[in-house]
Amino acid sequence: MKGIGTGRVRADHAPKYTRVERERRYLLEGLPPGLEAAAPHAQITDNYVTGTRLRLRKHRWVPTNEWTLKLTQKHCPSPPDFSRTLITSIYLTEYEYEVLSVFEGNELRKNRYPFEHEGRLYSVDVFLGPLRGLVLAETDFDADEEMDAFTPPPFALLDVTREELFTGGRLVELTAEELRAELVRRAARPDSSA
Repeated sequence: MKGIGTGRVRADHAPKYTRVERERRYLLEGLPPGLEAAAPHAQITDNYVTGTRLRLRKHRWVPTNEWTLKLTQKHCPSPPDFSRTLITSIYLTEYEYEVLSVFEGNELRKNRYPFEHEGRLYSVDVFLGPLRGLVLAETDFDADEEMDAFTPPPFALLDVTREELFTGGRLVELTAEELRAELVRRAARPDSSA
């Protein structure tokens, strides 16, 4: 690598701006009862930079047409436990986003709905494009103990928190047909957790 002299780059450090993201993720059959497709939501386009842990995100809150642009590094320090990830984000100007957009290519698009159930906020993602029909819900936690003790909501079909297949970095590589085939294959395995 040019530009670093005789030193080496540490890839295993956790910079002070990195935070732990704790979340549970659920596969849904469709929108939860009480949530309509016309409800306020965000349109999200994620572009995963091939071979890296980087994601370039465009986020548009539809009701106000407000945009957020950011570059995020997100990775799991202890696979296969994908419930805890390390995340670092840099918010970008439109010009900065355009400069970095040369790295676009592995695109994932979805509509994200905020949804409250029994006092807990969920993000319900309805995927578009090649993954049309996939619906996932996520909810965040401040503490490991709270997350580990959490009971899935009644609208959840399956807890996929610890399934790499349902991480954005993996989903971006799949089509809807490939995802369905993988789910059928996993369901056929007697030891399958999915």
